[in-house]
Amino acid sequence: MAMDRKGFLIAALSFVVWGLVPLYWHLLKVVPSLQIIAHRIVWSAVLVVGWLVLKDGLGWWRRIRALPRASALLGASSVLIAFNWGLYIWAVNAGHVVETSLGYFINPLINVVLGVLVLRERLNPVQWTAVALAAAGVAWLTWSAGAPPWIALGLAFSFGLYGLLRKLVAVEAVAGLGVESLYLFLPALLLVGWAEMGHGGHFLGGWGWRIDLLLIFGGVVTAVPLIGFAYGVRRIPLSVVGLLQYIAPTLQLLIGVLVFDEAFGRDRAIGFAVIWLGLLIYMADGLRRMRAAQLRANALGGARS
Repeated sequence: MAMDRKGFLIAALSFVVWGLVPLYWHLLKVVPSLQIIAHRIVWSAVLVVGWLVLKDGLGWWRRIRALPRASALLGASSVLIAFNWGLYIWAVNAGHVVETSLGYFINPLINVVLGVLVLRERLNPVQWTAVALAAAGVAWLTWSAGAPPWIALGLAFSFGLYGLLRKLVAVEAVAGLGVESLYLFLPALLLVGWAEMGHGGHFLGGWGWRIDLLLIFGGVVTAVPLIGFAYGVRRIPLSVVGLLQYIAPTLQLLIGVLVFDEAFGRDRAIGFAVIWLGLLIYMADGLRRMRAAQLRANALGGARS
């Protein structure tokens, strides 16, 4: 696939937004995390479903409903992404930004393991080495801290399982998010309503208009990067997407250490370094195999001509 400059720029900007988003959720620290996630779901659903309806009427919904098991799988994926969003927002506002970055660093290798266990994919020795290094890095972090990095593992596995389900149901990214939003909309709206009935909710009241606007705009922060990613990923090679995805956790790590002054001592640095080494090996092997496949395709095309 040829490189599309606009697609590359939009995809890169989407990952930059995801990397900077801890700064946004930190501005909402006064709001309980569960209410932030409820507002995030409500406003992103309004934005995404509204955009889909304006673009395609109800055609996107009919196409998904016609696919076997699509609705059920998207219902399950909606639960996973809600858990992932909720854990992430809670972790950011509880002072665990560095550990959230770890979750998204190891997520690609979790995807590899799920591919082997669920989809019966096969790994070559280099890929197994990468997975083993990531496991060793997590084991080191567990041993040095005295407990597993539960936040990182929860984020990595929930997003990995989410990606697996979205792979099993072949629907366009934004339309799939629209269906997931519909599943989550009513429970989230009920939670917002319950909170406003004397259970800690102060929307359009005690929090002030700035917090109210930030809660509403959280839907944009949620949906727009995903729409940009969906636009870009169709226009640039997957190998480039694989490299761009590390922009987000890198920025999250820098924000956690440099902005929020979270601890990043020698033991944590060693664990991260081992995981990064595994990622570098995995990416290098992926690029090598893609180049080999491209050379074979070029040779085959030359032979036919």
